[in-house]
Amino acid sequence: MSCVETSCASNAKSLDYADMMPMNISEIANAVHGEMHEFNSCDTDLVANSVFSDSRQIRKGSVFVAIVGEHVDGHDYVKNAEKSGAVVAIVEHVVEGTNLNQIVVNNSVEALGLLAKHNLELRRNLNKPFTIIGITGSVGKTTTKDMLKALLSTLGETVAPVGSFNNNIGLPLTALQVGSNTRFLIAEMGANHVGEIANLTHIAPPDLAIVLKVGVAHLGEFGSVERIAQAKSEIVRGLLPHGIAVLNSDDKRVSAMSCLVENKHVRWFGRNAKNGLLESASKDDYQLSASNIKLDSFGKAVFTITERINSSDLVNNIEVHLAIQGEHNVMNALAAANVARYLGMTLDDIASVLSKVSHISPHRMQLSTVSKNDEKFTLIDDSFNANPDSMKAGIDGLCAYENDSCSASSKPFRIAVLGSMLELGSNEDELHTNIGEYVANSSVDAVVAVGSKTDSDLDKLAHCIAQGARSSWNNKLPSSHEAVYFVHSADEADDIVWKIVAEHPSSVVLLKGSHASGLSVLAEHWANI
Repeated sequence: MSCVETSCASNAKSLDYADMMPMNISEIANAVHGEMHEFNSCDTDLVANSVFSDSRQIRKGSVFVAIVGEHVDGHDYVKNAEKSGAVVAIVEHVVEGTNLNQIVVNNSVEALGLLAKHNLELRRNLNKPFTIIGITGSVGKTTTKDMLKALLSTLGETVAPVGSFNNNIGLPLTALQVGSNTRFLIAEMGANHVGEIANLTHIAPPDLAIVLKVGVAHLGEFGSVERIAQAKSEIVRGLLPHGIAVLNSDDKRVSAMSCLVENKHVRWFGRNAKNGLLESASKDDYQLSASNIKLDSFGKAVFTITERINSSDLVNNIEVHLAIQGEHNVMNALAAANVARYLGMTLDDIASVLSKVSHISPHRMQLSTVSKNDEKFTLIDDSFNANPDSMKAGIDGLCAYENDSCSASSKPFRIAVLGSMLELGSNEDELHTNIGEYVANSSVDAVVAVGSKTDSDLDKLAHCIAQGARSSWNNKLPSSHEAVYFVHSADEADDIVWKIVAEHPSSVVLLKGSHASGLSVLAEHWANI
């Protein structure tokens, strides 16, 4: 996610940011290797309290970082930052017509990273405990982050990204919320190319690193799954000396990263335990496994966590009932619980917190009721982004959803509203067709594939979903039953959904697609009816 001027508009007025470590303007200039340009007899001993790249979030005492984005140039908003109380701007060229003092650097994004790194070094230099937990993986990063934040917040002040701030802008902005009282920083680390996560670990070297899964997200950018695994492994290579890797035992590409960990400091999580041992773990390794997994009537997982501690025969068990939907979230919960256990939480407390974490980042398996006139349906909003793994997980979540009663008469009518998946490379048509086949062979009753009137690529990919669904549904349904719809906009999808709901009052609707598909906009529309 980009965090330049326009992309944070929905959060610009509502976010509550913590103060960073105290540093004066002179120290900031030195940290970013910049040159001071004074316009109003700058007091270089003036202490800044926060850093933003969106001028709408500036408050008195802030540093404004002017970033040149794809559509917006932050330098055009330096005057706005001054009016809002900024004490200095970090710029790539001097901006005239303002009295705001400026630090000129070669690259403002790199300067942001340098400032974040300096902020974390200041925090580590205090004689107080401080831990950085890095999270990466093709799917599940943000939900795991949300769970882990809820857990660690019971132990001390915890800073974590808003939404999916996980790139070379979002991670530094998050790290610059770390202050003298911060106990934990959760650093979500994403990548589209090899080397990006290595850069993020240079800014925020983790004490613990979670690797969730190596999938095909961004396959088109990386070129191969092996390159994706290489990129994800950079978080393990970037661990501090004696750092700990928390690895998915069920994913062979992730478990292979254990050989990169100094002194074999590895903790494992997974579902495929045999005789109490996870496949990739030895008896000397700490491991958390899940078993007896069931779904309640709302598709929320109930399961047993088994803890095996090193080479001892000590095994602990506890039942967990997740408050968020989706069986795939069992693995995310295991990863978060593994770290929380290492940092001092009891299994009882972990289970208690996980049973209450119903608020996660927007557009991620969010349950709500949508009403219009006399009609309503249940919405599962998972529209933030999509790749083949998360798309199948979303469909599985839809299929698992029942009503309060599971009788046949109350069985919901399941509608999957699916958009395209981006950055999948040369196999993108086949991967979209496969999703259509997958949904047709599930218990979903209707699929609405949403393309685009203005983007032929998005339209083509959505059409592949529809084709895959139709080919698999052929001869399975009476000719009078229309189960597959292909539309060219979110507005058309809206119309189709309400027509289906009018015929099937107990409908439940899944929204799932890449951000560019615009389904999150449809979710916002439904939320504001």
